[in-house]
Amino acid sequence: MSNEQLGTESKIEVRTTADGSPTLYVPALDEHYHSHHGAAQESRHVFIEAGLMPLLAAGLGQPDEGPVRILEIGLGTGLNALLTLEAAIAAQAIIVYDGYETTPLSPAIVAALASQWEDNELLKIAFEQLHATPWNETLIIDEVRFLTKIQESIQAAALPAAHYNLIYFDAFAPEKQPELWTEDVFAKLYAAAAPGAVLVSYCAQGQFRRNLRAAGWLTEKLPGPPGKREMTRARKPA
Repeated sequence: MSNEQLGTESKIEVRTTADGSPTLYVPALDEHYHSHHGAAQESRHVFIEAGLMPLLAAGLGQPDEGPVRILEIGLGTGLNALLTLEAAIAAQAIIVYDGYETTPLSPAIVAALASQWEDNELLKIAFEQLHATPWNETLIIDEVRFLTKIQESIQAAALPAAHYNLIYFDAFAPEKQPELWTEDVFAKLYAAAAPGAVLVSYCAQGQFRRNLRAAGWLTEKLPGPPGKREMTRARKPA
């Protein structure tokens, strides 16, 4: 999100979604950060179950295989990062997570979102640490899990080559942020992806998939979360 698109942060509204988890609504874009059918269940379905879990099941993240290196486009509220942390701890997996965001949330909005994690002490503390850590600095969760939140557009970022195993593409919808859904952006992500890397997104738009394929990605459609018929998973050839 650009500041120009977002407008004043006082216009952002905290809304409760159908599964009881909160999301944010941006009136200036008429857009939610997550599905109003259920923010947490959408995140788990798209990014954890379709993206992270197959890599963990294949052994990535274990000491002999090295960490799962994750890139998120659209860190937002930190929901995907926290659910990733939860899954990585359960699997005793090593993760290194880079989350890109251009519009940080205000302390008031962060405070309004905190109640989501009241029943999980570990994620409650991680949520507080995530939002308290200065931008462009690394949060060390423990000895084997690291998260860096980066305040920069992905177009301007200098990404390492052939580095990431998993990309969470969680930008606002193509009609809201068309500059992020281009062949050039997906070519940049392809160059930053390690051989065999996976990219997942809630979006199943035809032009999105065509842009991915033009950049070299192999795409597949998967069943979407509640409220969406399909989602997209893409792979870089091994």
